[in-house]
Amino acid sequence: MFSANSPTAISAPVRVFTAARTRVYVKGAGLVVDQPSAAAVNTRTGALIAVGEFAEKMTGRTPHYIRVVRPVSGGTVVDIEMAQRMLRHLLGDKIRRQLRRKPFLRAAACTPHDADPLAQRAAIETLVGLGARRVELVDTLIAAAVGCGLPVERPEATMIMVCGAAATQVAVLSLGSIVTAERIPVGGEAVDHAIVQHLRHEHELMLPSQSVRPLQVALSGNGLTPQGPASTEIHGRDVATGLARSVQVDTAAVRDAIETPLTAVLDGIGRVLRECPPDLVADLADRGIMMVGGSALLPGFDQMLRQATGMPVHIAERPDICAAQGLGAMLEGKIEPLTLDPLGA
Repeated sequence: MFSANSPTAISAPVRVFTAARTRVYVKGAGLVVDQPSAAAVNTRTGALIAVGEFAEKMTGRTPHYIRVVRPVSGGTVVDIEMAQRMLRHLLGDKIRRQLRRKPFLRAAACTPHDADPLAQRAAIETLVGLGARRVELVDTLIAAAVGCGLPVERPEATMIMVCGAAATQVAVLSLGSIVTAERIPVGGEAVDHAIVQHLRHEHELMLPSQSVRPLQVALSGNGLTPQGPASTEIHGRDVATGLARSVQVDTAAVRDAIETPLTAVLDGIGRVLRECPPDLVADLADRGIMMVGGSALLPGFDQMLRQATGMPVHIAERPDICAAQGLGAMLEGKIEPLTLDPLGA
């Protein structure tokens, strides 16, 4: 629930950590950083070679003494020192000079639902090490719901699904707080892995790490639906010979491979609805599910959810940056804090 101490009162940058990308929102300036959470390091000297997009492109293409690392994984900071170094370079000298002028710098960060105390502490220490005097942690589900315009403060149900790279988070919100929620350890990376394994086992084809995202290559048109193309051509490396090879892949088989990990997401939605009060479930019959996150754009995923749940399913206008937009709205004071004060006798 929003309180007087929430990011609505923060007058400093909001940094949003995600599994795949790092986004930074600064009050008055908007979204100033939107880069992959990747850093390339020289293991001989410890020097930072590249960060963000450039480091991402170096994956799988570097000599042995350069290593590409991801200091933020699964929505949590796994390497505090490297995360700080990466953020310093992503922010740039100009923004860092502006922030240094603020003597009481405050910051906020999104954390996954039910993040453990160690993960929360890692996010706080990362921002404190960059000069923040005070750090607020906001549940990703709340921030994303605010960012896509859901009326979370009303006494009626809204359902949101944050489709991340490493995990999917599903929640029912009412009165500005989470009623029921589930964090499912299946995201876009699991779907990509299922496609890669299918191509390896069925066609003895290995995809390079820096190829076009396998999911987008294998599924075009209507994606997961049977109305999509019957087959598609995939380029990769032969497992046995190591030579470049192209194969025609049956997209129906690819759809079957993808649906296996997505079944876990459907099970998670079912658990959330079973734990939700009946009155709120009745609200959702008309309102449906709002999908946000980069993996919400998985071709045909929304239609699959409609068929499985019988509920309306919507995709946010900018699903990839909804959490950052939500924190920004709180930061700019566009969302009024909700307080439920006790009535006097």
